[in-house]
Amino acid sequence: MDRARALEVFAAVVDLGSFSAAGRVLGLTPSAVSRQVDRIEARLGVRLLLRSTRALALTSEGSAYLLAARRILADLNDSEQQIADQGAPRGRLRVSAALAHGRLCVVPLLGEFARRFPHILVDIALTDALVDVAAGQADVAIRFGPLPDSGLTARKLGETRRVIVASPDYLARVGIPREPEDLLDHNCLSFNFQRVEPVWPFRRGGRDFTLSVKGTIEANNGETLGQLAEQGVGVTRVGCFSVAAQIASGDLVPLLEDFNPGDVEQIHAVFVGGANVPARVRVFIDFLAENLR
Repeated sequence: MDRARALEVFAAVVDLGSFSAAGRVLGLTPSAVSRQVDRIEARLGVRLLLRSTRALALTSEGSAYLLAARRILADLNDSEQQIADQGAPRGRLRVSAALAHGRLCVVPLLGEFARRFPHILVDIALTDALVDVAAGQADVAIRFGPLPDSGLTARKLGETRRVIVASPDYLARVGIPREPEDLLDHNCLSFNFQRVEPVWPFRRGGRDFTLSVKGTIEANNGETLGQLAEQGVGVTRVGCFSVAAQIASGDLVPLLEDFNPGDVEQIHAVFVGGANVPARVRVFIDFLAENLR
């Protein structure tokens, strides 16, 4: 049995949810796909898939095998691509970026990248969900804030300062907060990320402190919070990149800057490192580091 082919078949069955769907994609009959999976299970001596008339479900051993299969297939693809990349970098490059940062900062750079590297196909997905780079769901992911311990390689691309803003209309109606504690009387619009601290940081007289704020709306990206603030809904604290245009136009006003504690969030590109990093990944990260700082 071709081991690489077997891994490909198993991953396709899990991704597509059935033997018949995997067979259609791979050009095999459902019975041939089923036999491939049976042979893997017989060789390993464990059950990888629980079969029913309605669905397939992974066992714990199946989940571990799937993770290994995806890594092996990605390594094989990268190795073959490296050989093909002896000239210009080429191949599909899967990129994951956050919604607001991707739309405002990354996507505007892609035209120039495509002109420099016409043989690379950039496959970009904008989402605030964390994709599993180690499992092969993306080649490069752009992440904000502290990074968890992992086997991935990270390269710093820059950082973004965070700012508290509100619209002139809102401030005319509700009043301008002069001290951080004044925010307790304001509608503070915040992120709904579990990883985000439920407080806003400040500094007064060289002493750092935090303030627990409340509001009527939470969102998963700074662009949405900035839009709500621009509409006069409330006060928000977001990355400068997501509201730079509104601040420049006067549609949003920075607040409490004298109390800003140097509030910044680092931005990294994360990827599977090592000696066999594909050329398309290397040149893309170099390009981001050059243009995002």
